Amino acid sequence: MTGQDSATHDSAIAVSGGPARDRHDPAAARHHPAPSRHDPAAARRHPAPSRRGPAPGGNGPAPSAARTGTLLAALGVAAFSLTFPATAWALTGLGPWSVTACRVVLAALIAGGALAALRVPVPDRRHWPGLLVVAAGVVVGFPLLTTLALQTSTTAHAAVVVGLLPLTTAALSAVRTGVRPSRVFWAAALAGAAVVIAFAVQQSGGAPTTGDLYLFGALLVCAAGYTEGGRLAGHMPGWRVIGWALVGCLPLSVPGAVLALLCEDVHLGGRAVTGLLWLAVGSQFVGLVVWYRGMAAIGVARASQLQLAQPLLTLVWSVLLLDEKLTPAAPIAALAVLVCIGVTQRARVPAAGQAPRTAASAPAPAPGTTHQAPERPDPAPEAVDRKHPTAGANPDNQP
Repeated sequence: MTGQDSATHDSAIAVSGGPARDRHDPAAARHHPAPSRHDPAAARRHPAPSRRGPAPGGNGPAPSAARTGTLLAALGVAAFSLTFPATAWALTGLGPWSVTACRVVLAALIAGGALAALRVPVPDRRHWPGLLVVAAGVVVGFPLLTTLALQTSTTAHAAVVVGLLPLTTAALSAVRTGVRPSRVFWAAALAGAAVVIAFAVQQSGGAPTTGDLYLFGALLVCAAGYTEGGRLAGHMPGWRVIGWALVGCLPLSVPGAVLALLCEDVHLGGRAVTGLLWLAVGSQFVGLVVWYRGMAAIGVARASQLQLAQPLLTLVWSVLLLDEKLTPAAPIAALAVLVCIGVTQRARVPAAGQAPRTAASAPAPAPGTTHQAPERPDPAPEAVDRKHPTAGANPDNQP
């Protein structure tokens, strides 16, 4: 008996509780237990382990973990949906440059404290160029450009335009990683972009305004930051990516905040302070922490479905907190963008460098699982796999 067959033999004994008995040759039965498929009752009592190897999370997270992860991801989306109303509140007492610089400083102090308390090591030098891209796009670029836009645009208008961010991120990520999404994906992405451009032109009376240009620029820089952050998340937890990006901005954000406060008018009131604190604590740091933890628990595909509600939530906050009056075009455009994003979620987008899955390119068994030679039949496939051969192959329910 080879070492491979011995491992298979030991695994069968461990699962079934002992070797199967053969009434014709007891000795052979001790050395070569009969496959469980010859005894359906035993197979039901002692199902054999899957030969694919355990997929991460099986067919999905455990119910308790799924509930917790869904709740955390939903809290992250709720925190992000309040960013524009909080920015509008902060602008009642601070200038746009002061709002941007002060929120970065406050969030960086919180992130630095968390990194120091947990004794997180400093990232390798090779990761810092990517962290600077995240800092330029997510920490500085997007907050600054959206703050400048909200001086002339309503939060409802900005929410519809920035609702295109998931599509922009997906498109830029496809270019950055070299993947080839399907034609359905690109058709939905272009349709969503057309809806947003038509909405912006209709709202501005025939031509994009300066605020629209700021918002479109914010889409590009934030998508670049998200794309690079997603790449870095393969080397470190996501919250550390944003944490170190914030800390890396401190040498510039501290003098920038001092200079902005000296040059711009400051009339701090309750709304301005509340808005600034929410931007720093809720949107810039805590929201990202709970979002990344929820995404790790339930998977990117499931979490991204929750983010589709963010533009609509922002429209609700703009009415409740800012007393804005929505035009009929705003919710219609938001729903249209949501549909386009939903189509891209269903479209096939292969991972970077991933070839279409075939029988010859099936993944190797995970470490610690037995490997079956091609010429040997599978002695004990799972009962669920006999009925549904593809079950467990797609734990995140991705198309």
